[in-house]
Amino acid sequence: MASGTPSRTAPPAPVGPEPWVPPQLRLVCLDIDDTLIDCTAAIRRTLAVLTGRGDLWPLWDLITEEHVAMVVAGQLGYEVMHHRRTECFLAELGILADFAQVASFEERRRDILSQSWRLFDDVLPCLEWLRAAGLQLAAVTNASGTHQRRKIADLGLAPFFDHVAIAGELGVAKPDPLMFHSACLALGCDPAQAVHVGDKLDTDAIGAQDAGLGAVWLDRDDTSRTGERAPVGVHTVTTLAELPELLVSEYVTVGVPAQRAAGTPAAQLRDRVL
Repeated sequence: MASGTPSRTAPPAPVGPEPWVPPQLRLVCLDIDDTLIDCTAAIRRTLAVLTGRGDLWPLWDLITEEHVAMVVAGQLGYEVMHHRRTECFLAELGILADFAQVASFEERRRDILSQSWRLFDDVLPCLEWLRAAGLQLAAVTNASGTHQRRKIADLGLAPFFDHVAIAGELGVAKPDPLMFHSACLALGCDPAQAVHVGDKLDTDAIGAQDAGLGAVWLDRDDTSRTGERAPVGVHTVTTLAELPELLVSEYVTVGVPAQRAAGTPAAQLRDRVL
């Protein structure tokens, strides 16, 4: 090169957006009722046994939603809510019951209900997969403590969970971020490294998203096709069988787990429960 001739260098590479890197996943939180346990079917059967009518589930569900909203707002405790909900339900049927009669109806309802719980068919295979993938699991549920812990234990779910967060024990309820954050804190996990799965779009999915977790709406009835639609950032599945593929595609640290051998404790539990 001749003296005095300026040297040429390659132009700087254009600056663009950083390539997308999937987040790490350490914790999967799961709702219980109507996510893992077919709560609606159990309550339908129970109401039919108690009243001789098979058409009362919509009324019970409406009254329950109204009373749970009062719990979420801090206006009622769970045990008081159960009694008042039953009192209101009976009044809607034209039955004016005193305190003892309401308490008796509620006790019979719980006894029958405790014999009616069933897991959805997709639950144990999904929990097996999540465990085999090395993920921590937490139950995050809006319920009263003793009742929900007994249900989890009776159906063989307790061994799968590293932590159980129950609204009746914490004094807050989903969608309050404290419900989700309590599970993350207990297991030493940042909310950004956790995902929550539940059947309620607002309480579970949007609540988790607002709390900084990944959010999955379990839309078992596929209502998103004709009614409710998840907002941007909330994933939708119609069965827990779809969850592993979703997690593998969205999170960097989740891969296809090794096959569980027959005879392992989890396999034995599955055979016993199913």
